[in-house]
Amino acid sequence: MDDERTRTSADSPVSPDSPDDPWGTVERLCAWLDAHNQQPPQAALLLRMLKLSEEVGEVAQAVIGATGQNPRKGTTHSWDDVRAELCDVIVTAMVALRTLTPDAAAVLADHLRRVDERSTATGGAKTAVPPGERQASVPVHDH
Repeated sequence: MDDERTRTSADSPVSPDSPDDPWGTVERLCAWLDAHNQQPPQAALLLRMLKLSEEVGEVAQAVIGATGQNPRKGTTHSWDDVRAELCDVIVTAMVALRTLTPDAAAVLADHLRRVDERSTATGGAKTAVPPGERQASVPVHDH
């Protein structure tokens, strides 16, 4: 699997060497993690999947902290913290997916396309809201 990590999706709109390519970054992160891994391959794979639960827990902690829902602690986080934790979840999921397949970018693109088709079609008609008319599902304001 390690030698396959140099392959990238031909559909990628950004060069894999570009700092703006998230999959290039994921490739480097996987290589860095592999270089520092001291676990057997199967254990390393499972631990990368479990890391997602840890990151999702950090999102929950940040939301609780941003809303001040723990009376003992009060407001301990901002919505910027929540956004950062959500990004950590996304990066961790991308690394986990890349660990499972060298074609992670194509797998995600195909899956996203299917989700879009399934989610925005009603009786065959697209129901997507034009970008200029989108609103946040929940209004979020920092205190």
